[in-house]
Amino acid sequence: MVCGGFLAGPLAAEGQQTGTRSRVGWLATYSGSDTQAQRGVDIFRQAFRELGHVEGQSVAIEYRWAEGKPERLLNLATELVRLKVDVIVASGGVPPAQAARRATKEIPIVFTGPADPVAAGLVASFARPGGNITGPALISDQLVGKELQVLREVVPKATRVAVLWNPTNPGNTHQLRAAEVAAAALGVRLLPMEARGGDEIDRAFVAMARERAGALLVLLDAIFMDRRGRIAELAAKSRLPAVYGYSVFPEAGGLMSYAASQSDLYRQVAFYVDKILKGAKPADLPVAQPTKFELIINLKTAKAIGLTIPPSVLGRADQVIE
Repeated sequence: MVCGGFLAGPLAAEGQQTGTRSRVGWLATYSGSDTQAQRGVDIFRQAFRELGHVEGQSVAIEYRWAEGKPERLLNLATELVRLKVDVIVASGGVPPAQAARRATKEIPIVFTGPADPVAAGLVASFARPGGNITGPALISDQLVGKELQVLREVVPKATRVAVLWNPTNPGNTHQLRAAEVAAAALGVRLLPMEARGGDEIDRAFVAMARERAGALLVLLDAIFMDRRGRIAELAAKSRLPAVYGYSVFPEAGGLMSYAASQSDLYRQVAFYVDKILKGAKPADLPVAQPTKFELIINLKTAKAIGLTIPPSVLGRADQVIE
């Protein structure tokens, strides 16, 4: 999350200045021009500045973007290790955090929002992470039930709900299990649709139509985030009411999202990095869980697919896009 398109150039140049006291590595799954990724960096930098760290003066930040290609993450993480950064921020869920851990067991790592860092094998427990990694989690396993509940309120007649998930993402496996439990309680049948990349996303929507899905739940995954515009477009063409776990999806044309506050998430990341630069050990910093959640609804999309949002849902929205 950050504003503008300046990150890949000017910020990288700032990170190469000499005379700074600390150096932070920023390892991200997304593209450096991605609006959501930029917004996140912007929030982090502002919060970091409020904590007394001035980029280019007291701290340098080295940015490495995988451009939506997870296979690049390990090489990029290795670059940051060679630069001897003091801490690595792994932005974009589980893949960058795993790559950073493979690259180093010594340099502290702060992840941003994996669904379940314990299930993913990143930390030993929320209270005592152990090792060299910690950060804020999204606890999406708990949120997925709420997302399904909102979806059912909006489309009460939809008894067959497609679930777009990435089987290569450990967090998605646990989210899917949580969705199955919630679906059973709501009397909904789930139709899991696997997608590991762009072509598979398109094929998944073909399968949704074939299986007569009445609604769609999209799980948290960096690949889906990177292709959110395409996913929102396909959902609209299929006239599928969809709910997403990232707040940026409605901005890209998605119907609605129920998600942890991204602003809070990246401010927490700044807090962790500040503590580590002041001597704290990741093993001693508990994994934070979100306390603020936001419901965002795109009424323009609702109208385009012929859907009326119930007043009871609309009244709970934190943001309405018209």
